[in-house]
Amino acid sequence: MNILEIIAKKRDGMELSKDEIQYFIDEYIKDNVTDYQAAALLMAIYINGMNERETTDLTLAMAYSGDVLDLSSLGNVVDKHSTGGVGDKITLILMPIIASFGIPSAKMSGRGLGFTGGTIDKLESIPGYNTQIDVVSFIENVKNVGISIMGQTLNLAPADKKLYALRDTISCTESIHLIASSIMSKKIAAGANKIVLDVTCGSGAFMKNKQDAKKLADIMIKIGKLSGRTTVCVITDMNQPIGKSVGNTLEVIEAVDILRGKYMPKDVEHIITELGANMLVLAKKAVDIEDGKTKILENIRNGKAYEKLLQLVQNQGGDVSYIEDTDKFEKAKYIVEIKAKKSGVITSLDAYKVGTLSNYLGAGRMKKTDSINPRVGFVFEKKVGYAVSQDEVLGYIHADDEEKVNYVLKQELFEIK
Repeated sequence: MNILEIIAKKRDGMELSKDEIQYFIDEYIKDNVTDYQAAALLMAIYINGMNERETTDLTLAMAYSGDVLDLSSLGNVVDKHSTGGVGDKITLILMPIIASFGIPSAKMSGRGLGFTGGTIDKLESIPGYNTQIDVVSFIENVKNVGISIMGQTLNLAPADKKLYALRDTISCTESIHLIASSIMSKKIAAGANKIVLDVTCGSGAFMKNKQDAKKLADIMIKIGKLSGRTTVCVITDMNQPIGKSVGNTLEVIEAVDILRGKYMPKDVEHIITELGANMLVLAKKAVDIEDGKTKILENIRNGKAYEKLLQLVQNQGGDVSYIEDTDKFEKAKYIVEIKAKKSGVITSLDAYKVGTLSNYLGAGRMKKTDSINPRVGFVFEKKVGYAVSQDEVLGYIHADDEEKVNYVLKQELFEIK
């Protein structure tokens, strides 16, 4: 058995055996398979797909490529994961809410991939916040304050960590099989026994239509069942950015404002109550979904969720003064208005285009060695359904490069009819 035979087999649309998949993961971790060979196999999988058995075998091989956390000492751990999107700051809002109910919130999150933002990049825009803690500290943090959010360590699903970064650089992010195996390998390795998955669907998501979103959800539910994890999937809309802000610091500020009760965008409310209610039901903290939704909003109003955010940041070395006063965050050099070109009703705000332009401004990565500019992105004041007048301000570009601002201003983000 060798990697060239495995690449050729999948290139020709053939089914890989469990042993072949295990061989690939084992040898890639040992650096006996190069990045360019792994890239060739990923592209073959992207083009020809995998069946349910292959996808499950790949998931388990990646999950057990390193340590698998034992979180049984924490009790009933319910985790949440999103398939990604534009302006997706839901983890920053939802996990403190869940922790405020006494449910252990132990979460591993990823960095930005393709045109979608990553929770770890957002958290690292908070001065001092340490995402690269060790496993012992991770578990102790949850025991002490009920919540910890960290990046993937070298010992947890290391095969996925390598492949996740590689996929981003070779245009292989939008594969149902690779997305499902990546997500579920992290969830299995992270040790949660109950999982709620947010499967995003639309122009700003990897899954562009409900049929593909449902297919991805079904695959992950089956993988969860095979691995002994109760898994629930909720399909949410990603045809326009979530909330108002897109960009790392900008999304942190919005998450803080929401948890402090300053405002609540309707789309954010829908997602956090739907996902959160399912998590509360799984943790036996709510009798049904409607009861869970009511309780989620109550713990925002009474300040308990915001207090958990403060505890999370402080406990992982972050400077909580930035959370208490978000004006302290460093601003972009240029903050430029986006104005309506005509009067009418906004019928579209292209999430995909917003995501790719955010990357262009520096909020994301074009290649895995790129650094993130936490300051840049967008803040939208008007979204789909709003009636606007010509020259009315629809939002703002936050940028550090005037040439890039001028380029973005020429793009048609909004459709007005």
